[in-house]
Amino acid sequence: FERLKTQCIEEQILKPKVVWGWWPCNSEGSDVVLFDSVEHSKEIARYTFPRQSKRAQRCISDFFVPLESGERDVIGMSCVTVGSEVCQRTKALFEDDEYVDYLYLHGMGVEVAEALAEYWHKKMREEIGIAGDDKPTPKELFAQGYRGSRYSFGYPACPEMDKQGVLFDLLEAERIGCSLTESWEIIPEQSTSAIIVHHP
Repeated sequence: FERLKTQCIEEQILKPKVVWGWWPCNSEGSDVVLFDSVEHSKEIARYTFPRQSKRAQRCISDFFVPLESGERDVIGMSCVTVGSEVCQRTKALFEDDEYVDYLYLHGMGVEVAEALAEYWHKKMREEIGIAGDDKPTPKELFAQGYRGSRYSFGYPACPEMDKQGVLFDLLEAERIGCSLTESWEIIPEQSTSAIIVHHP
């Protein structure tokens, strides 16, 4: 682990980059309606989210101020990556049958990308003034002991991967070297995107 950390630093294998932003929004039924950041009355995108089939039958839209309130809410979006170098290195290790090193380096890239997403989620919560609700211990934090949630496409709350295209367009994720495949997967592989919900 220490050798791998040193190698990643010295050879600049991991190159963390982030792009993020906030947009005015409101809920409308199961939809979250996004508005232009300058012209707050101009709709620029709309997400439709599924409802839970059991329990409270909630969906992500329930965590935003309704359109009929006349007030605007805010939704955050982010995309993080550790770059393409780690993908090239892991591919070369795999092709050379260096499977142990391949697995360790791949794991390092994935975990650092996830750590970067968590770190930036904290920064975004600080940016809008809700990070003060964070619990003090790592155990409590891992049990989501903080205000706000980070939802990534492809999971039950927002399962439709193609909706990630809206996020990529709004964030201009190509600025950090990220793009989407035809099946809406992120390139480079060690990257992740999310919508940020701030409701307590």
